[in-house]
Amino acid sequence: MDNQAAASTITNKQTAGEPRKARGRVSIIVERCKGCAYCVEFCPLGVLVMSPDFNSKGYHYPTVIHAEKCSGCDLCGMYCPDFAICGSRQPTKE
Repeated sequence: MDNQAAASTITNKQTAGEPRKARGRVSIIVERCKGCAYCVEFCPLGVLVMSPDFNSKGYHYPTVIHAEKCSGCDLCGMYCPDFAICGSRQPTKE
């Protein structure tokens, strides 16, 4: 890969070796979750997985494993029938 190609792969003013900053954030209300896993299934970026732990009602709930990938699209919140999760965009500092 030449220098020009290497430079073009770095996006969003990110330097090589610098961790990617999340553009979005996921908020989860664990006790509202009934474990349907729609949020995990419909997340286009694979940000969520179902936790091996249980909430007080005995359901597995989602947990964030790749926060840096979150775009804040809120598909997780749109598909959640219990309003237990939502995604939001973080303000950018430019």
